[in-house]
Amino acid sequence: MQTLVGWHIEMEFREEGDKTKAAAMVRLGDGTEFRAHGNASRHPSDPEQLRVGEEIAGARALMDLASQLLQKAHAEIDEATSRPSHPLT
Repeated sequence: MQTLVGWHIEMEFREEGDKTKAAAMVRLGDGTEFRAHGNASRHPSDPEQLRVGEEIAGARALMDLASQLLQKAHAEIDEATSRPSHPLT
């Protein structure tokens, strides 16, 4: 049997001077939502590269989402097996 599941992911960025902020949200198939944030700072001597700040801040937000998803998976494994799961890092 083949099952198709989709997740909805949104990313938003805000630039404030030499700082970039990213906000990420993932909505799972069961309606559960996780939100995360990431930041990046440009050194004053570096040239302005808007995309690089977005990539760094976005990656950090996605890493936070990944951590939250791993924690959720651990909790579900622990509940299903009635014993502690091993870290999925």
